[in-house]
Amino acid sequence: MISNKWLKLIKSLHLKKYRKAEQLFFVEGEKAVLEVLASDWQVSALFATEHFLQRYASVTAKAELVQQCSSDELVKAGTFSSNDAALAVVKIPTATGFSAHLSGWVLVLDQVNDPGNLGTIIRIADWYGIKHIVCSPDTADCYNPKVIAAAKGSFLRVQLHYQALQPLLATSTLPVYGAYLGGESVHSLTLTENGGFIVLGNEANGISAELEGAVSRKITIPAFGQAESLNVGIAAAVICDNLLRLSRAL
Repeated sequence: MISNKWLKLIKSLHLKKYRKAEQLFFVEGEKAVLEVLASDWQVSALFATEHFLQRYASVTAKAELVQQCSSDELVKAGTFSSNDAALAVVKIPTATGFSAHLSGWVLVLDQVNDPGNLGTIIRIADWYGIKHIVCSPDTADCYNPKVIAAAKGSFLRVQLHYQALQPLLATSTLPVYGAYLGGESVHSLTLTENGGFIVLGNEANGISAELEGAVSRKITIPAFGQAESLNVGIAAAVICDNLLRLSRAL
C-alpha cells in the first residue's frame, strides 16, 4: 500500500508551490509511466498494481522505490478517475535557459493559462518535431498534473523554458510570427527562412501589447464560418502544420 508519508507528499504535488519546494512531480497511467521509466529522467518512487509490476518487471527496477498498491489507492493519490496501472513520482530536471542562437522552429507562449491547452501544445510540438517552447513566467506550470496528462509523454521530448519574452523576441535575428485575428493568411504565406518563433497568446486576450512591437509578421488562420475564435491548442496545430509544410519546400 501507499504509506501515509508518500500519500501526503503526492497529494501536495497537486499544487505548484509544493512541486517547486520538493522539485518533484507525478505521472499517472500505464503508457506515460512506461515512457518515463524508459527515459533518462530520475524516478524517485513507483506505485503500481500487481499486474503492472508483473508485466513490466524489467523496467520497474529503475525507480529508487517500488511499491505495490491497489488501483483505488492510485486514484486516491492522483487525479485520474480510474488508474489500474501506476503512478510515478519524478524529479524535476534542472532548468536551462533558452539559447537565442538555436535554429529551427520555436513555439512561444504568452500567458497561456489553461493547463490542458499547454499539455496539448506540448504534444503538438512533439508531433511536428519542435524541440523547444519558450513560456512567459505566468504561463501554466508544465508540471501541473493536467499538463502532464494532456501532453501524454511528449513532455519528455519537448523542452520548456520560462523567461521574459520581450527581450528574447526583440533581439531575435529569426522571424517572429505572431498569431492574430488579422494578418497574413497561413494558407498563402511565403517564407524566406526555415525557422523562427511562433508566438501564441492568452486564451482570452491574445498576444500582449508589449510583445506586438517584436512581432515581425502577423499571421492568421482564415475563418470560413462565424466562430469568434479558435482554441489556442487548435490554432497551434493549424499554424504549425502550415508553417512547417511551407518550410519543407524551401
